[in-house]
Amino acid sequence: MNRYQWLVLFAAWLGWGFDVFDGLLFNLVAPVCVPRLLGVAAGDARVGAATGAITATLLVGWATGGILFGLVTDRLGRSRTLLLTMLTYATATAACAFATDVWMLAAFRFVAALGIGGEWAAGASLVAEVVPERRRVAAGALLYTSSPLGIFLATLVNDLFTKRITLLAAEPDLAWRLVFLSGLAPAAVALWIRRRVREPEAWAREARQTPRLAELFAPGLRHATLGGLAMCIVTLVAWWGTNAFLPLVAAFLAGPHASPSERAGFITYASTMFNLGGLVGTLATIPVARLGRRTLFALYLAGGAASIWVTFGGDWEPTVRMRLFFLDGLTVYGVAGTFSFYLPELFPTRLRGTGAGFCYNAGRYLAAAGPFVVGRALGAVPTPMDAIRWMALVPLIGLVLVPFIVETGPSATVLLPLRLGRRWPCRPNGRPPSPPP
Repeated sequence: MNRYQWLVLFAAWLGWGFDVFDGLLFNLVAPVCVPRLLGVAAGDARVGAATGAITATLLVGWATGGILFGLVTDRLGRSRTLLLTMLTYATATAACAFATDVWMLAAFRFVAALGIGGEWAAGASLVAEVVPERRRVAAGALLYTSSPLGIFLATLVNDLFTKRITLLAAEPDLAWRLVFLSGLAPAAVALWIRRRVREPEAWAREARQTPRLAELFAPGLRHATLGGLAMCIVTLVAWWGTNAFLPLVAAFLAGPHASPSERAGFITYASTMFNLGGLVGTLATIPVARLGRRTLFALYLAGGAASIWVTFGGDWEPTVRMRLFFLDGLTVYGVAGTFSFYLPELFPTRLRGTGAGFCYNAGRYLAAAGPFVVGRALGAVPTPMDAIRWMALVPLIGLVLVPFIVETGPSATVLLPLRLGRRWPCRPNGRPPSPPP
């Protein structure tokens, strides 16, 4: 890879990292901001229900933005769409700092989610079209490593404002608002990307052909679209049905008499373990991809079902349970790293943003049911773990669907010094890609 290709990968990496950073800020401040905006105690059942409803709103906005901006990126261009989506989610996230009630907060989160959902399709398509084809697996996986790092950054910012800075820790209502204001940072990065990154030549050659969503369901692409969508739905439901409530679980494990700073410490530790597992799991997709895409999904989904049940269903001490969040991240989070290279493999250039954006984001409409149902169940069970453990059934459903997805096969080589043989994967149109020189 040359210097410009590394620059493009880094630009998309930053875009996705800040995307996740802005997207997860609410999860971290929810135990503080939601009770205050509702005017109820932190242990009130309405807090869990409202948190689930706002998270569901975020996912609906995320899905809508992903589909709409997926079409936009195939028409307007990858770099331009990346700029537009990052400015959208950065300004709307910062606006959450000025919410006066949960309805206003939900509205701002919805607008931010439009940009958050749209950014991924533009970034993934940009990387897939600029880096050499034989490097796509590793480049796609490396692109997704910014996701757990984005959550690390969000966790750090939340910990800084709600715990480390004593003056702000004593003013929780001010602290959570400053956390949201930090979401404006990606705007500067977006402007830098627009100046340094040009549109891919592959897209420019085919930009005159207007993409249509219906083309994804034409006979030549229907199988690929439905298979990609199925894997995304399963992964997203499992991810959001567990991770969205990790801060609430951590706050519960801290105990009813814990101070705000003690709860913040538990939230930071739990999030760190989950994100660390996600980082390792994402990087592990690079060598596991050598086994084929179906095998990769099967291993991660089976591991996800086991880790959710063990983590949330076992009788563990609080510290042990939080350490087990690493396993949850390793599987439930790690499998999401495959989509940065698997979905672009499924579609031709002129439909790459539309197809990848549709599959990765349409599933969020159904994924919204995960946190909504779990949020409702939290008020009817003795502990949060009693509700979340049943999310282990979701990866098992995905495991049944794995044999029906399109197998794009292992690439020739990856960015790391691994030789994967001379087998060329077939695309959904039946034509193998050209071998590397």
